[in-house]
Amino acid sequence: MSNRLTALAVSVSSLALAFAAPAMAQSADAPSNAANIDDIVVTAQRRSENIREVPFAVTAMNQETLTTIAAGGADILSLSGRVPSLQIESSNGRYAPRFYIRGLGNVDFDFTASQPVSVVLDDVVLESVYLKGFPMFDVQQLEVLRGPQGTLFGRNTPAGVVKIDTVKPSDDLTGYGSLTYGNLGSTRAEAGVTLPLSDTLSMRVSGLWNHRDDWVNNAYDAPFAKKDGKDLGNFDDIAGRVHVAWTPTERLSALLTLQARDYDGTGTMNRANAFTKGSNKLNDNFDRKTVWYDGGRNNFQRQKTTSETLQVNYDFGPATLTGVVGAYQGSSAGDGDIDGGVASAPAGAPYKTPFNVESGTLSSDLQQNTYELRLASNGDNRLGWQVGAFYWQERINLVSGTFNGVGGLIPTKVTDITQKSDSWSVFGQANYRVTDALKVTAGVRYTEDNRDYLGRITIGTPVNGQGAISVGDEQVSWDVSALYEVNDALNLFARVAKGYRGPSIQGRNLPVLTTADSETVMSYEAGFKSRLWDGRARLNGTAYIYEVDDMQFTAIGGADNSNRLINAEKGEGYGLEFDGDVYLGAGFSLSAGAAWNHTEIKDKNLLVAICTGGCTVTDPIVNVAGQNRAKIDGNPFPQAPEYTANLTLNYVRALGNDTELFASTDWVMQKDFNLFLYNAVEFKVDTSFEGGLRAGWRDLNRGLEAAVYVRNITDEANVIGAIDFNNLTAFVNEPRTYGVQVSKRF
Repeated sequence: MSNRLTALAVSVSSLALAFAAPAMAQSADAPSNAANIDDIVVTAQRRSENIREVPFAVTAMNQETLTTIAAGGADILSLSGRVPSLQIESSNGRYAPRFYIRGLGNVDFDFTASQPVSVVLDDVVLESVYLKGFPMFDVQQLEVLRGPQGTLFGRNTPAGVVKIDTVKPSDDLTGYGSLTYGNLGSTRAEAGVTLPLSDTLSMRVSGLWNHRDDWVNNAYDAPFAKKDGKDLGNFDDIAGRVHVAWTPTERLSALLTLQARDYDGTGTMNRANAFTKGSNKLNDNFDRKTVWYDGGRNNFQRQKTTSETLQVNYDFGPATLTGVVGAYQGSSAGDGDIDGGVASAPAGAPYKTPFNVESGTLSSDLQQNTYELRLASNGDNRLGWQVGAFYWQERINLVSGTFNGVGGLIPTKVTDITQKSDSWSVFGQANYRVTDALKVTAGVRYTEDNRDYLGRITIGTPVNGQGAISVGDEQVSWDVSALYEVNDALNLFARVAKGYRGPSIQGRNLPVLTTADSETVMSYEAGFKSRLWDGRARLNGTAYIYEVDDMQFTAIGGADNSNRLINAEKGEGYGLEFDGDVYLGAGFSLSAGAAWNHTEIKDKNLLVAICTGGCTVTDPIVNVAGQNRAKIDGNPFPQAPEYTANLTLNYVRALGNDTELFASTDWVMQKDFNLFLYNAVEFKVDTSFEGGLRAGWRDLNRGLEAAVYVRNITDEANVIGAIDFNNLTAFVNEPRTYGVQVSKRF
């Protein structure tokens, strides 16, 4: 491992010095009126600082970028690949995304599953996938923190953190409104306004309505299918947020946040027989606008969430005390035709499946409470520090059902489970400026986790079958890093960190219960952060390597259609990441990112169930009690692209009177990743890519903007997931969308 890290670090350092040389020389012939790249301020270490001062890999996305990507009604899945080493996917439609950083993630589709990537919204952790799909609107900045973040952000962050900060109230009357209309009946209306109510009180109110019509036809004459018009593809996503800021004195401030979401739409649309044996390309059975469903009741989904958060800060002078209390509540229901076809179809029909599978969530209820207290030093002293304590509590009740597959309303099996989890921790971090150029940082966190599961089968076999289990653990996470300022243009950094993900329980297959022990990660990274060419460019690079002990995986599907937790003896990942932007001149600017991520499962004895329905497994096969199993030692982690890249080219042309024309095109690529733990020809994605375009006119003086947009401009059908237990079923990305957008800011 040390040799690999050394080689990677040397490569990155050499590139840093090569690119930094022109900046060190401060080229005298650079045009004096060249546009500079703005500094980026982040809060990746729970305090505001220049991104170049953060001693690990972090990438920030601003309002403009997020607005462009979301123009066609996209959700958080659209961010996948737009940051080096970031992957996001879901088999649960728009309300339960799964995040991966540097290949580390979890393919488990259950609401009770844990993930090694944490989402933090306005200083509150969103632990369950249930909450991570909350729509993004009125967002100030999104930051992706790569590598273990257990010191400051707690449990289940061995891969990293996606940190989202929304626009907060200020002392000025400001606001915006945006309206987008496009094909497929897409409408997105978004607005926000800050209202100064007094010298000490202000409010920020914002809201979103995101809508799409049905655009996919169910060609099977199911009892629930519409007899006129389309059946699937619609959604209505309504969300609102209120921030109330109170500053009674210069030392005391408080922020109350209320949020709500009401979502009703179509879930993931599975497509039966979308692959041909021996090929991973979508075949002629795939029709983006047509499905054949005899179950699933049009794959409906519904979810409601509410939340209340209070953050209070008191400045003592040398240090500030911060308390954050958050509460989230939610309920949901949904159904799906999982096999994506019709078992009773005549032989040879492209939509015929060996048997029907319809399953769904009859009801789910979630409650999450978090409490955090931090004391952090103020000022830019030689020594900076922060200490704190954190408590998290979650209760989820999930009633799931399996139906007869022909649109029946009476389930053949119902499982009612309740999972209760809690975690508490204490933590501290300190940084010390050894010299004007060298700063070292160290942190440590002690965490204790507990999780209790109770489930029973209320309908099905065995009737009233029950299961109960508890798991728990305690761990110490830590990190040590150093940042060295070579000069004003170049910073070098190195970091060693230990991360931790708590033990997990999987009870979907009750009366069979599976658990996974805690996984721990040792991560090493080194890199550079630079400003080049008289401030006209920025380039960051990182080399990393990590090793996971007792790595948690979820084995989904296979011949027995199971969902089981397993621990691999070890997992390993290493790679390179680069991102940056540059002003090219003549109104053109370019931003881009790329990553190479190698992942590998290391367990010579680990076996998993394999696909049926004609797939081509390339792993060694072992027969265990009459069932074929694949040896997955040496395989990559699932949903871990080996290569990712993104690029955005912007153009602005001034017209005078503070008006201008603008155009932007953005592209993202992901290459070489498995959908499952085992290797199969059909379930390996070679290359997927997607591009967009947005162009228009703006009046900077009056805050007006009018634009046209196209998302997925080439209408790529990229495979993002598959179902492997009875046929070659796949699901794909969003279709091409296009339309117009007008907005006003004041």
